[in-house]
Amino acid sequence: MCSESMRGELERVLASIPEPAIAVSGGVDSMTLAALAARMLGNVLMMHAVSPAVPPDATARVERMAVDEGWNLTRLAAGEFDDPAYRANPVNRCFYCKTNLYGTIRRHTSRTILSGANLDDLAEYRPGLEAARHHGVRHPFIEAGFGKPAVRALARDLGLSEVAELPASPCLSSRVETGIRIEPALLAFVDWAEKLVRDELLPQTVRCRVRSAAVVVELDPVSLARLPGSAKTRLARLLAQRPDAPPLPVLFQAYRNGSAFVGAR
Repeated sequence: MCSESMRGELERVLASIPEPAIAVSGGVDSMTLAALAARMLGNVLMMHAVSPAVPPDATARVERMAVDEGWNLTRLAAGEFDDPAYRANPVNRCFYCKTNLYGTIRRHTSRTILSGANLDDLAEYRPGLEAARHHGVRHPFIEAGFGKPAVRALARDLGLSEVAELPASPCLSSRVETGIRIEPALLAFVDWAEKLVRDELLPQTVRCRVRSAAVVVELDPVSLARLPGSAKTRLARLLAQRPDAPPLPVLFQAYRNGSAFVGAR
C-alpha cells in the first residue's frame, strides 16, 4: 500500500528533480507519476510517444488528463518503426523501443527524463531498463520503494480512481512472438481483436497473441472457464474474417504474463 512515509519519500525524490520530463505512456504508473509531479512541481514536461504500437485509447487517455490537469504535453514520434532492429522483434525488442523513445525525448529537452517503472518491473524481463540506464533516466517509484499496489493506492489518494483501476497493458508489440516482424497492420489487428473480445466478454484480462502457429486469445482463468464453445467458434470466425488478420488458426488459452517472449528466460 502507499503509506504516508512512502509518499513522503516519493515526494522527496521528485523535489530533488525540479524540472523533469516524464515519459507518459497512458498506463497507471506513468499517469500517476505525472499527476503527482505536475501538482508538486508545476514546471513539468510530459512526453507522449504516438506510434502503431501505442493503443489509440492510451493516447486519448493522456490527452484527456493533460486537459484536466493542465499539463504541458508534447506528442512525439519516437521513430522506432524506422529502426530495423526494433522491427525484427528480437527478444530484447524493448531495448530498441526505449532507446528510440529516450533518444527522441533527449533531442527535445535537456531535462532529467523520468519513467513510471516500479519495483515489480525489476522482477520481470525488462530490457527497456537497460536503455533507460544508458540515457540517465530516473525511476522515482523504484527509488521510493513503490510496487504496483502502492502506485494504484497513490492514484486513488490523488483522486484518480479511473487511472487506479486501469489493467496492465504493455505496448501492442508485446503481443507479437519473438522473431515475427513488427508490422503496423498486425498491431492494428491485435488492438481491434482485444477490443472486440473485451466488449463481448467483459474479461478481467485479455491479450491477443500473434504466434508462429496461431493467433492465441488469452483470457483470465475465470473468463476462460465461463466461455462456451459456441462463443469461441463465433469469436474465432470474426477474428479470422478481418482483412488484416494473420492466416492462422485462432485458439483460446489462459493468460500468461510475457508469453509472447521466446528465449527471454
